[in-house]
Amino acid sequence: MQIQPSGASCGAAITGLALEDLKSPELLAELRGAWLEHKVIAIHDFPLTLDDLQFVASCFGPFGNDPFFETLPSHPHVAEVKRLADETAPLFAGGWHSDWSFLPAPPTATLLYGSVVPPVGGDTLFANQVAAWTALDPALKDRAAGLQGIHSARRSYAPDGFYGEKDKGRSMAIRYSDDAYATHPHPIGRRHEETGETALFVSAAYTIGIEGVEDDEAQSLLSDLYAHQGQDAFVHRQRWAPNMLLIWDNRSVVHAATGGYEGYDRLLHRVTVAPQAA
Repeated sequence: MQIQPSGASCGAAITGLALEDLKSPELLAELRGAWLEHKVIAIHDFPLTLDDLQFVASCFGPFGNDPFFETLPSHPHVAEVKRLADETAPLFAGGWHSDWSFLPAPPTATLLYGSVVPPVGGDTLFANQVAAWTALDPALKDRAAGLQGIHSARRSYAPDGFYGEKDKGRSMAIRYSDDAYATHPHPIGRRHEETGETALFVSAAYTIGIEGVEDDEAQSLLSDLYAHQGQDAFVHRQRWAPNMLLIWDNRSVVHAATGGYEGYDRLLHRVTVAPQAA
């Protein structure tokens, strides 16, 4: 196995890995270490079945819950991130976010596998939020430290949300629900339980306010944090290739989809990984 850092603030390419290698505790520990260090790893030339994909996910922790996606009947932990060649619905997941940050215990990892990859476009952007927190202006960091952001899926997955009742013509099996109105708090400066690093843990997609702070003041502070978190200095752009598996740490990065593959089908298979039980 070879590990090649991207040269950006996060991200690394993994080559020379075979599925059988994950049965070696030593190699699995090395792979997990690369994931924690680089926060996003792209395993190239790694052909997988859906059973294999679930197996790899299980090496990183227990299966997570995908509350607003319909998973595959044959593989209940696998969801399709799908877009057809002639689809005209707005791009899915085009804004910065950490997956399902509105849950009481958000996923630690997301795995995304390139099953059908167009020849152009579709890069995924990642922004290192450990670096973003470290680089915060001291006055802004002092304002944010100790505060709890309020996270909710309502802007996206409520009936009146972006993917709600008015969202038509989409091939992805998104299931909006009143459950999206629920809220859960998480520290704005969130400590990573494995590395001890502190990451900026907010996003315009899912952070709707700040506990104990008047809304005008909260939105002003959040706007400053949003403007900071996606700076080029923190960003890694991941290009896709067929049979590539991407694994990222939701505690350390936010990510966003890009388009540019109009006229081509695209199909990625996704599994989320929940935190280990306490």
